[in-house]
Amino acid sequence: MHTGVPITLSRDCEVIEIPSGMRSTLPAGAVVRIMQTLGGSYTVSGGQYGYMYRIDARDADALGLSAPETPASSEHKTFSEQLVRDELKTVFDPEIPVNIVDLGLVYGCEIKPSEDGGHNIDVKMSMTAPGCGMGNVLKADVESKLARLPDVKRVNVEIVFEPPWTPARMSEAAKLQLGFDLDFGEPASGLPIFR
Repeated sequence: MHTGVPITLSRDCEVIEIPSGMRSTLPAGAVVRIMQTLGGSYTVSGGQYGYMYRIDARDADALGLSAPETPASSEHKTFSEQLVRDELKTVFDPEIPVNIVDLGLVYGCEIKPSEDGGHNIDVKMSMTAPGCGMGNVLKADVESKLARLPDVKRVNVEIVFEPPWTPARMSEAAKLQLGFDLDFGEPASGLPIFR
């Protein structure tokens, strides 16, 4: 892709500042560099002060790119725990190229039948740091992606900080990808995420 190559924005572009989570606008003519393209968004650096920003896929044209192809619709799939897990794995921390499940941010996911048919999903998740301003952004990503699944009536995502997140919660694949020692810290609790 265009990772690391300077790109001049062709129009004003709404962005989310990282790590504050504040919305702002980068003006047409601002020069940015794509750092990662995951989960339907772009993480870029640059602008007037060299900050990091998240740009949604709907604004790919401002970067001179075509919007990434959306994954196959899940509307023709049968609802399952695996479908929920797969959808959660499409949500990425904009600073870390690892999905929130492998990063160990999802502490629990409870799927219950809805009174009027279908399913209600309750997710408990954390952030890598309590002061992370991206919490509401990631929460909204999870809610919108799970709400699109077939037969889902309600999605509730709660951000929790107990127990505190540590790198020990990451999957072995995530630790390898990020260059962590596999024996880093205490092992994860071993509790199942899905109930």
